[in-house]
Amino acid sequence: MKPVVVALLACLLVPHASRGTRADTVSPPESNPSTTNNRSADISRDVVDTTMARLPTANDLGPWEYSRALFLLGELSVYRRTHQASYLTYARAWADMHADSHGVVDHPVDALDFIMPGNVAISLYRETGDERYKLTADHLATVFKTYPRTTDGGFWHAANNGREHQLWLDGVFMALPFLVRQGDISDRASPANSEAVHQLLVYGAHLKDANGPLYFHAYDESGKAEWAAPGTHQSRVKWGRAIGWYGMALVDVLDALPKSAGNAERQQLIAIAQTLARDLVSLQDPTTGLWFQIVDQPKLDGNFLETSSSSMFTYFLDVAVKRGYIDASYKTAAEHGYRGVMSKVVKGPDGHYHVTDICEGTNVGDQASYLVRKRNTDDFHGLGAFLLMNEEVQFNQTIMQSGK
Repeated sequence: MKPVVVALLACLLVPHASRGTRADTVSPPESNPSTTNNRSADISRDVVDTTMARLPTANDLGPWEYSRALFLLGELSVYRRTHQASYLTYARAWADMHADSHGVVDHPVDALDFIMPGNVAISLYRETGDERYKLTADHLATVFKTYPRTTDGGFWHAANNGREHQLWLDGVFMALPFLVRQGDISDRASPANSEAVHQLLVYGAHLKDANGPLYFHAYDESGKAEWAAPGTHQSRVKWGRAIGWYGMALVDVLDALPKSAGNAERQQLIAIAQTLARDLVSLQDPTTGLWFQIVDQPKLDGNFLETSSSSMFTYFLDVAVKRGYIDASYKTAAEHGYRGVMSKVVKGPDGHYHVTDICEGTNVGDQASYLVRKRNTDDFHGLGAFLLMNEEVQFNQTIMQSGK
């Protein structure tokens, strides 16, 4: 893998800059500090340490919400490598603040976004054996018994705020990795796995572009949303991070499925992963290795290379190659994506690393709405995606071929 240089940018003293430097102006990669033995060059640890220093308490980290949970999942992946006790303590403090001793969380679970933090509880249960975290996961799982669905069984993205009857591609990551993991720790693996596969297929059927590559951001069964196209009821934009959520959920669910050769559900998802990999690589920026905010419109005026989605796509490609879901030739694209993401990681005058050009939280909208989203530095969406990707690419070298 070619090395990566990490540039010095004075603007990164502010944790959440509203506009980042355009990706094509960043210095080209030349060295990769995270491969050295010097702890100060362990970028994952530095990102976690500086975030914890900026937000030292659970109250500072904030509410029971998916982007905070994404950061904590990344932080816990660093904990599993380093065994740094303060990382586990930090995640536990956040979970303990939001869930009582009976496992009831302090936020209404009226959207899939509030299911996703249950992954943190499951990770904590696996690390500590504390039954409190299993109770939290079990309590969240009961929501699915009555959670509203489309007529063909897809989980609504939310049951409020005018988002009824809608499927957002984001929702598969918000719900499905949790679903299969909770099934695993509660002896419900078979029904949980089948439900997760069903959801991936339903979402894919409604959101795949029948006339081109990749997936649209959302679908409205009622057709009432302003963005719903007549006939298809799909939105009209292929937003990078939504597709990134789908790719990560896809490999996470595949990891949970039995690896028997005759598993038809597994083969269906592998076929989807292969198509997704082909489409993503065809739209990867050949110069930087990154992907655009609106993935299929690289020449669109105002479009920009975005870090969180590029981290997610790199994670998806790297994991899918390691597991044997896609051809080994895709490793080159994963490496190119990794170098691209590392060009967005800059060392500021504070001496620490920061992740730039991260799209802020984004609702479904028209094309223009995606182009004017703020491009933040150290936004949780990008920090979590970066940490998961960096730990997987740099430190998890275990090759797990499918079917074995």
